Amino acid sequence: MQFETTTSHKTRGQAFGTLLLAWISTAVLLGAAPAALAQKKPHHSPQAKRLAKANKATKARPVAKAAGADHRQAGTALTDDIHVLAWAQEAAPRLELDPAWLQKTLAQAQRLPVVEKLVLPPPSPSAKDWAAYRARFIEPTRIQAGVRFWKKHQTTLERADKEFGVPASIVVGIIGVETLYGQNTGNFRLLDALGTLAFHFPPAHPRAVERQAFFRSEFEQFLQLSARSGNDPLSVRGSYAGAMGLPQFMPSSWSKFAVDFDGDGRIDLFGSPADAIGSVANYFKAFQWRTGMPTHYPVSLSAQTDLDSLLAPDILPTFSVASFTAKGANLEGTALAHTGPLALIELRNGTNAPSYVAGTENFYAITRYNWSSYYAMAVIELAEAVAREVNIKP
Repeated sequence: MQFETTTSHKTRGQAFGTLLLAWISTAVLLGAAPAALAQKKPHHSPQAKRLAKANKATKARPVAKAAGADHRQAGTALTDDIHVLAWAQEAAPRLELDPAWLQKTLAQAQRLPVVEKLVLPPPSPSAKDWAAYRARFIEPTRIQAGVRFWKKHQTTLERADKEFGVPASIVVGIIGVETLYGQNTGNFRLLDALGTLAFHFPPAHPRAVERQAFFRSEFEQFLQLSARSGNDPLSVRGSYAGAMGLPQFMPSSWSKFAVDFDGDGRIDLFGSPADAIGSVANYFKAFQWRTGMPTHYPVSLSAQTDLDSLLAPDILPTFSVASFTAKGANLEGTALAHTGPLALIELRNGTNAPSYVAGTENFYAITRYNWSSYYAMAVIELAEAVAREVNIKP
């Protein structure tokens, strides 16, 4: 599956007005039930924020995948909601979409109750447990799959490292955690998943307004990508949250960061590992990856450590080495020569004592892919484990 980004459909706004008025009238006569629209709110977060709940629990999949069933059968028509039709009338000229194409596409979209349930936080969140989270990713099957992926695409990984300054190990770690190197990319039709979350995001979610605005934007960008490429939007499948391909890019990330790294004139994050590798590396370059900088350092604490102050900025690197150590966080060796800011990263272990590391700006960069320190540490440790097996320094 490829999404081109160079050619757009022309808009026929006046014709669309007449078309949608007729469409809305028909829906009213058929008894379409209105649903409350969330207030739109600018959302500029990166792809990592697509599942913010991942930072509040130890669920192992940063982007959960469907079990393999065809979820179209479990839904109802998205256009049963008259507000969807009203949105389409406004959106077609704004997004420069062919009105007939948009009508036809939306008429085939399904509202999926299962997606509405999946985005809700668990009613009884389990205690965070880094050891349990880690075990789901740093295990033999995933490590060996990573070794095979690295060896097969070593030349491409080296080229990405040279061009973007992002180590091969980190790229391999990301794709391994996200999709097990393409084995689990999701089986939800994105038209249905994103359409559901764009117009029926569950109001019980604690951040419902913000999240619905985010998914409305992602739905619009997915439609634009589909229209420009000429691809059938009904054929694109991914996670229940709308992420696509080997690296699980959201539509906005595809538009901003995906690259044609195999030089065939198109971007394909589903079928081209080279494009996936280059796009992940380009993503991290855009989020200020520092070439040659470690992701973290060991740290030890004592009874005198000022934990409240050190944990107050969360995972944002804030403290100089001098400030960090003055607050009772003990560093050794090369960490003492680090020139950038640090953050104290806490990884809870259920009822056992937490684990801590000193996170650098590169640790923070990984959390821009998914806003979770547990996710970032899993990527790093999978990267290290695969690199050891390949006999390459991470």
